[in-house]
Amino acid sequence: MSLLRPSLHDGDRLEVAGAVVRLRVNGRARRVSLRLDRARREIVATAPSARRLAEAAAFARDRAGWIRARLAELPVATHIGPGELIEVFGQPVRLDTAAGRARWIEPEDGSTPRICAMGDGEGYARAVMLVIRKRAAEVLTRRTAHYAAQLDAPMPKVALTDAKSRWGSCKPGPGGTAGVIRYSWRLALAPFAVADYVVAHECAHLRELNHGPRFWAHVRDLVGDERPHRAWLRAEGARLHAFGG
Repeated sequence: MSLLRPSLHDGDRLEVAGAVVRLRVNGRARRVSLRLDRARREIVATAPSARRLAEAAAFARDRAGWIRARLAELPVATHIGPGELIEVFGQPVRLDTAAGRARWIEPEDGSTPRICAMGDGEGYARAVMLVIRKRAAEVLTRRTAHYAAQLDAPMPKVALTDAKSRWGSCKPGPGGTAGVIRYSWRLALAPFAVADYVVAHECAHLRELNHGPRFWAHVRDLVGDERPHRAWLRAEGARLHAFGG
C-alpha cells in the first residue's frame, strides 16, 4: 500500500466546516488565499501553482472558523411552496396548486398573478421554476428584440442558462450576422429594470465586443446610468441563486 498522500488537482473539491471548498490554480496569484463564491455557495482556495494545492487545502482547514462565518452571511435558500408570495420581474406572484400542467395565470380582474402546479416538495419547486424560466424566455426575448432594433443589429438567438458566474453572454455571428445571447433565467427574479439593463448590456455587445467607452455609450443610450443596476446585482445576486436551493 502506498504511503504517499493522494495528489490534488485544479478543480478538486473538499469539505471543510460543512462547506464545499473548491481548489483552484491561478498562475497570477502571489500567495495561497481563500474567498467566498456567493453564487455557488462555496469557498474557493486558490494556489499559485498545482504544487501548492496541498498548502491551499491545509490553509482552508486551518481557517474553518472563517469559513463558517462566511457561510453564515449567505442568504437562506428560498422555500418554494404553495401559498408563498414571490416576485417575477418585480411583480408579486402567488404560488398555488392546481391540477394539470404547471402554468402562469394572469387574472382578468388585475389581481395578483399566480403560478399553479401540482404536488409539493421538490417536484412542485421544479415545476414552478420551469414556469418562471418560460416567463423569463418570453420577456428577455422581447426586450432583446427591442434593443437589437434600436442598435440596428440583427436579432440574435436567445437562450437561457443557469450560469453561476455571469448573468448574460453574447456571441455575435460572423460578418455581422445574428449571433446568440444567453441569459441566466434567474434574472426573472430581479426587478424588471435590473434584468432589462442586462439585456441592454448584452445587446450592446452586438456592436462592441469589449467594455470600452463606445460600448458603455451604447448601454447608457439604451437604459441610462447602469451603476445602480450593477450594484443591485452585486448585492442581491446570491439571493437569486439561493432561490430553490
